[in-house]
Amino acid sequence: MTKNRNASTGGTGPTRMVGRRGFMGAVGVSLGTAALGAGIGAAAVHTDAAPSAADSSAAPTGGRFAFHGEHQQGVLTPPQAAAAFLALDVTAADRAELSELFQAVTSRARFLTAGGAPPSVGITAPPSDSGVVGPDISPDGLTVTLSVGASLFDDRYGLADRKPARLVTMPDFPNDALRRDMCDGDLLLQLRADHADTVIHAMRDITRATRGGMAVRWRTDGFISPPRPTGTPRNLMGFKDGTANPNIDDPAEMARLVWAATDGSEPAWTAGGSYHVVRLIRMLVEFWDRVSLREQENMIGRSRDVGAPLTGVNETDTPDYLNDPNGDAIPTGAHIRLANPRTPATDSSRLLRRGYNYNAGTDINGQLDMGLIFTTFNQDIKRQFAAVQQRLVDEALADYISPFGGGYYFALPGARDSNDWLGRTLMN
Repeated sequence: MTKNRNASTGGTGPTRMVGRRGFMGAVGVSLGTAALGAGIGAAAVHTDAAPSAADSSAAPTGGRFAFHGEHQQGVLTPPQAAAAFLALDVTAADRAELSELFQAVTSRARFLTAGGAPPSVGITAPPSDSGVVGPDISPDGLTVTLSVGASLFDDRYGLADRKPARLVTMPDFPNDALRRDMCDGDLLLQLRADHADTVIHAMRDITRATRGGMAVRWRTDGFISPPRPTGTPRNLMGFKDGTANPNIDDPAEMARLVWAATDGSEPAWTAGGSYHVVRLIRMLVEFWDRVSLREQENMIGRSRDVGAPLTGVNETDTPDYLNDPNGDAIPTGAHIRLANPRTPATDSSRLLRRGYNYNAGTDINGQLDMGLIFTTFNQDIKRQFAAVQQRLVDEALADYISPFGGGYYFALPGARDSNDWLGRTLMN
């Protein structure tokens, strides 16, 4: 997990920071190479399954998710094994350069998610690709999701009147220990793939193509453990994480809980987008590991081994709060009971979780630094994420976790076709 350190603008050769004029030139190169690569990739990539109308079908290992559509991939897409989250500060000089920046990100994402062979630029120029994944780029289930933060809508680019209605800077909640150097950002770039080297390759490609137009504010990498032994993957506290998600294959439910409202309460350009919340949560695992299993399960509300609610047998059993009003089986302060009370009044606060584990080594005191990149997609941050967070204030689990970073963002609508680009509806 890293905070950006300003790169030197001095020096010569390919590692020198590109200035704004260089960025505009780089955008042109990026657009050209991506168009060439996309044509090669379209012929070279084998796709075993076509994406569903809900954008939710899983790509096979080494396979491809379709880039174009009403929504961006990386929202309903089943989580891939590896991920990186980069918060970015935009350094584009004006609105025209911001549009060029969005187009450059789109162009690189379009090529990288399709795969193919990078173009040859001869032996005297820097290579067109880092070579991290070899001479030919496999899609490897890569998804690229671009979101905008509240700070982008200040007075720099004339976008204040186009700000999504529910987009604000993430506040400090009770029990938080936020480090503002690990929060917020004009943009959020979410990269996910089947393998970590594909994520790193995509990150280097996109940041290279956009250097001079945006700078990394903070970054964290994540991973999902395989199911052990079956079912939902586990977080680093040992419990299954993400069991009770909404049904991504139900378009009506996604329209109610995930996609931006289309009732006139949001700017028209937001249709097809979603509010994207990221929370960096450190787990104090040394202390957690000293707690009895029974106490851990009571704090969560589920059995650790199977993942079943404490009123059930199987992971997917619905918690029976009706017949457990006093919390004899699932304590009234258990995490799952507070987060989702399963009442008609709280049904609209459900959210789509896409969490990742992180492992950042040790802190300066030699304590293990690991935890959860808690990621959700919402139709309304206040009604959903923030409402859930308020219910969790001072829960028993709060003694074993420490939220320290992240932010609120809005995932842009998808690029509809090869002539479209992420951010077009915002900028036009």
